[in-house]
Amino acid sequence: MYEKLKEMICNYVEVEQDSIKPESRFMEDLGFTSFDFMSMLGEIEDEFDIEIDQHEAADIRTVQEAADYLERLSVK
Repeated sequence: MYEKLKEMICNYVEVEQDSIKPESRFMEDLGFTSFDFMSMLGEIEDEFDIEIDQHEAADIRTVQEAADYLERLSVK
């Protein structure tokens, strides 16, 4: 999930996959806007056929937090 997430991140912001670390923060480190982040969440929902809770998603700050959250959703 983490590697796929890194690929998707590169579709939204100008960063190299190698520079994305588990502790990278979407807004502060990777340059996401809230619109970018919400757009990516929509793509993730379509790609993995899952439903992301918007309130829970608002608490996600780092790439690892996002990967962990998506792992939990995909197991259900």
